[in-house]
Order: sequence, then C-alpha cells, then structure tokens
Amino acid sequence: MNEARTQSASPGYGEFARTLYRTGILSDPWLGGRERFRLQGLVLEQFTAQRLKRIAERVAYLHHELAGIVWNRPELVDDFFHLTPYQKAMWLASGGRWHGIARIDLFICSDGNIRACEMNSDTPSGEAEAVVLNNLLHQFHPDTIDPNLGLEDRFWKMLVESHRAVQPGETPPTTSPPSSIAIIYPTDLPEDLSMIALYRTWLERRGCRVVLGSPYNLTVNDDGRIRVLGEPIDLIVRHYKTDWWGERETIWAGQPSYPDPEPLDAQLLPLLKAECEGKVTVVNPFGAVLTQNKMSLALMWEYRDLFSSRSQQWISKYIPETRRVIGCDMDMLDRTQWVLKSTYGCEGDSVICGPFVKPREWRTALKMIEARHWVAQRFFEVSPTDDGLLPNYGVYVVGGRSAGFYARLSTTSTDYSAVTTPVYLQR
Repeated sequence: MNEARTQSASPGYGEFARTLYRTGILSDPWLGGRERFRLQGLVLEQFTAQRLKRIAERVAYLHHELAGIVWNRPELVDDFFHLTPYQKAMWLASGGRWHGIARIDLFICSDGNIRACEMNSDTPSGEAEAVVLNNLLHQFHPDTIDPNLGLEDRFWKMLVESHRAVQPGETPPTTSPPSSIAIIYPTDLPEDLSMIALYRTWLERRGCRVVLGSPYNLTVNDDGRIRVLGEPIDLIVRHYKTDWWGERETIWAGQPSYPDPEPLDAQLLPLLKAECEGKVTVVNPFGAVLTQNKMSLALMWEYRDLFSSRSQQWISKYIPETRRVIGCDMDMLDRTQWVLKSTYGCEGDSVICGPFVKPREWRTALKMIEARHWVAQRFFEVSPTDDGLLPNYGVYVVGGRSAGFYARLSTTSTDYSAVTTPVYLQR
C-alpha cells in the first residue's frame, strides 16, 4: 500500500502544534477539539504518483476542451447550464479563459481505476496545508521526495504568463511582470486565511506590493484602472467564488432566499470591463464560472460526441457517469448507485451520497432539491489504506501541468472533518 510505515519517530502532536504556530501561516492544528492533521504521511510509489499527475492533467484538459466547445456553441450557456445573467456576463467577458490553478480530487478505486469526482477550478484551497505540512514533517519521512517544493515557483510563473496574456498588443518579452497584486477573498470567513497568508509570503518574496481585501474594497479610477483600498493594481488573485459575485440562488425547494442574493454588480462590472481592456489581470479568470459548475461533468457524458475521440475515452475512464437531475427519471435514481451534488456546492447539505444515507432521507432529498441546480453522479468504491481510511488525493494543476499534492483521509466519502496528511514520493 502507499501508506508510510517506515517513518522515523515523529513529534508529539503538542510539539507539532507549537512548530505549526511558529510558521505564521497555519494556526489551527485543532478543529472543533479534534486533531486536524495526521503526522504520518502517505508515501506514493513513483508509478502511482505519475499516474495521478497524468490523470489530473487529462481531467484539466477535458475542461479546457469543454470550455472551447461551449464558447463555440453559445446556446449551451442557456440551454444546458442555465447560467444567470451575471454568471453569463462573467463567462462571456472571460473570452473562454478559465484556468490558472486548479485542484483535481482523485480517488484510487477498489477496481484499480482512478476517478475524478470533481475539479475545483474556481477558488482551489489547501495550498498552505500541502506546502507547510509537507515541509515540517519531511524530516520524519526518510528516503522520500517532497512533491510540493516547486509549487511556489510554478504559481508565480503562471501569474506572470497570465498577466502577459491579457496585455493588448504586446508580445510577452516586452510585458513586465505584475508588481502590484491584490488578493481578493471573503474577509469575513476564516477558513482560507492560511492560504491567503501563504500567497502573500510568496508574492512579497518576489518584491510585489500585496494588498488584501474583499470585492467591496474595489474601486476604479477615471482611466478605468482598478484600485483596492486605494492602491492601483496590476493583477488580482481571485479567491472569491464566482457564484458569490453573481446572483445567489437557493438549491432547495422552500429554502429561504439568501440575505444577500443580488449580484455584486457595482464591483463586478467595472472589473470585467478593466480586464477586457487589459488594465488588470484576474486569476483565476472569471471563466471558471463555467468549469466550476458541475453541469460541466454532465455535459461530458450527455454530449460526449462533441469531444475529440481521445477525450471521449478519457471521459469514460476517469469521470464517473454524471447526469443532470432535471433530465433524470427520479424513480430510476437508485440510492445505492448515485450521489447528488449541487452545481456549485462542495460539502455538507449540497452533497448527498446515496449509499451512506437512509432510504427515507434519499427520498426526501429527491423531493426537496431544485432539480435544475443538481447533478447525479455514479457512486464508486474507494480503496482504503491499511488502517481503513479513504484517501482523497488532490492534485494541483498550474497552467495545465501538475504541480503538487494535497491529501485528506476520511472514514466515509461524506466525512467533511477528514484529517489532512502530508504526501511524499518514494525515491
């Protein structure tokens, strides 16, 4: 198995927690009184690691091909995805660009195949845990390689190339790297503060002036240049979800509307205009509003004939069968065979794993969901580690190339308090 069994004596959790605090990046070793990290890492054979990396790149490519298909068939935006007006504006303004950094969640299944349950191409997280945890615990895993050492450099190079790509009428050699960068994120939520701190460290190390803020801190000059907290900005690292920039729609029948369902149009529209004019770069691009939507997975299955022959093979091999609930016969959705997922959700009440809920709960869910916001995905069995845990290998893909690993171990596929563990490669 890929789990490490030969590591040297690791520190106690209290000692580890104190070391973690001193990084200035991660400050939450416990979550709800439970240990958030496992100090014993997963060690992958080179063959397995290369296989995961290759499949992650292929899944990213499938989404790239999909974006091109939808761009050339604009009727799908309305007829298949049913994007809201402001979501549609984000997609159209993007010119089809969607990618900077993504995390593909892969599972090694009991049948030996590897499947991707989804790709987070909008606001992928976990980078701080992946980099810092691997760094702190590498010394206790002898004869291994840390696969995340190059993530920082790859991330920076991607930002530079993204910035060059949006500058009108200039060739890459004459375009300067971005020097003034804003990280835009939901400042009222603490979950990803460690990632924001890591990004800020990386960027300041390269001499950038970094400004942190929320969409509400965006303003625009008379010349159309974007400012954040008064600072003129070359590039925005966007960690504020596309579905939060646009209209917020409920996903359950009878669910009260959100307190703030209206789009952030006063901030979004000037930002889209500025990017279209080459006055600011946004990474990830707003085109991720389409690739993040799980209807993309359903389109791969329902419109497979639109994809290249090679991509059709990859869809069958790596993407679990995914269908729009609105097009399904509800009576045919066998609880033991399907997982329900909302189009922009990622956990909690937006994912219902049929085999792990009671029949009554499944029937109630099918009655209560707003079908146009949900997909049904074929359930698959995950191969457990030696101690019975289920590993989720998150592979970071930066600029289309795999760049690092993030892993979580859970007791069931719906355990959202899973522990994070480092990942290393055998020498």
